[in-house]
Amino acid sequence: MGKVYVFGHQNPDTDSVTSAISLSYLKNQLGMDTEPRVLGHINKESKYVLDYFKIKEPKYLNDVKLQLKDVEYLKDVYIDKNSSINDVYEYLNEKGITGTPVVEDKNKYYGIVTVKDIAKELIKGDIHFLDATYENILNVLDGEEVLKYDDNIKGDILVASYRSTTFLNNINLTKDNILIVGDRHSIIEDAVNKGIKLLIVTGNGEIKDNHLKIAKQNKVNIIRTKNDSFTTSKKVGLSNSISTIIKNDSSKVFKENDYYDDFIENSQKLKHNNYPILNNKNECLGLIRITEIVKKNNKQVILVDHQEKDQSVIGLDEANILEIVDHHKIGNINTNDPINFRNMTVGSTNTILYFMYDENNIKIPKEIAGIMLSGILSDTLCLQSPTTTDLDKKVVESLAKIAEVDYEKYANDMFKAGTSLEGLTKEEVIKSDFKSFPVDDKKFAIGQVFTLDVDRIFNELDSYIEKLEEIKEKEGYMFIIICITDILKNGSYIIYTKDAKKVLEEIYNTNVKQGYYVDGLVSRKKQILPDVLDKLM
Repeated sequence: MGKVYVFGHQNPDTDSVTSAISLSYLKNQLGMDTEPRVLGHINKESKYVLDYFKIKEPKYLNDVKLQLKDVEYLKDVYIDKNSSINDVYEYLNEKGITGTPVVEDKNKYYGIVTVKDIAKELIKGDIHFLDATYENILNVLDGEEVLKYDDNIKGDILVASYRSTTFLNNINLTKDNILIVGDRHSIIEDAVNKGIKLLIVTGNGEIKDNHLKIAKQNKVNIIRTKNDSFTTSKKVGLSNSISTIIKNDSSKVFKENDYYDDFIENSQKLKHNNYPILNNKNECLGLIRITEIVKKNNKQVILVDHQEKDQSVIGLDEANILEIVDHHKIGNINTNDPINFRNMTVGSTNTILYFMYDENNIKIPKEIAGIMLSGILSDTLCLQSPTTTDLDKKVVESLAKIAEVDYEKYANDMFKAGTSLEGLTKEEVIKSDFKSFPVDDKKFAIGQVFTLDVDRIFNELDSYIEKLEEIKEKEGYMFIIICITDILKNGSYIIYTKDAKKVLEEIYNTNVKQGYYVDGLVSRKKQILPDVLDKLM
């Protein structure tokens, strides 16, 4: 199955963060390979909880969109730039492909070559010039090494096709020449005396000892082949290094982390079939072929503490949802296949997880019990929220014993650490627990700010309202409502964008002004969201 990501909603609160960690631990004990993630920066309360119980903060998950690394492309398909044209052609035939990436030192991407490129080179390329390694020439010609002084051979190709006197009278050999000749000793003697770059003797022709002696003095490379001169002249060009015909085009290159839909869109414009895949170090990983994309390994995910698409990760439609564990109302997330779905009317997702541990006979470690306890205390305001159930109370008592904490004292310290507004921008305060809800093709948002320092917000109330209007316009909301919950008073002050005033006045049947106080309002889920939805439907 591979890696499975477990995560809560955007703008993660303590229940969301801790339930992702706790469920991931449970699943791993049951044999799955899971990893908890978060969809945003964790708040101060959650950080306090993780630090207190010495739990590592989950990594950030940007999206679960299908990437090229999730597609089963041809891994480790590439060839070195010093390979001969002949070697590349045989490699393409062996792999059954029409193109291949070309690499240099440490698999660094160099370019791409196709059968079409090779054919074009053989028909229209410079057939008189050779740029190849000695070994490639030897292999292509099925030759015998006679003398070797240079690893790389570069020069103009000549074939001694004239009779010897004509050749000697008309051709002035130089150190940059590569000569193909049979057992024509006068020409061979002239060639070694001139110190040419490479002498290719065809038909297994004889090379006289005195000519070899001169060749050694002048460091002339010599190869002997059983092929005749005609065959040799035809094949020698195939020993050219493939780098000589590379047309390096970066628009044909994709990275393994590129999104699949972006790749498809770009490939439709480029109209190629073969595309090299690289990593972030520009190292070639293989080749993806448009005509052979069959299997796509969509990311596997488990959702906790939410089931609204707008509250979830980017690209959720491209992932395989395996399971949902939540304590909110049924949302609008669809799945392609049946899944495990756990939904209970309790105050916290962690309460549900407690029973899942019990059902699977998995012992809850002290630190996991501590963060599960924290999630329940946070979501139920230490069991004071109207969302609190008898099950929550029972689970809190049990988890507190395992975690070895006085849960009331611990909750007070947790809230104190979490509700401090020190160092936060206005937008960070507003979005500390901020959720979006869809209505037809529109959306609205309700945020909740738990604090022991309400005055800090009211001292800058106009600025907060201005920031709300800015967020509303920028992110396209119908309206935004923020509940500033005073934990000690057990109630909330409401601030809002101007478009929410009518809805709020219909709910509370009074003239609602900025900072309107609602006694007992501590639960967004139970005490304001249902009323807002009722007025909009």
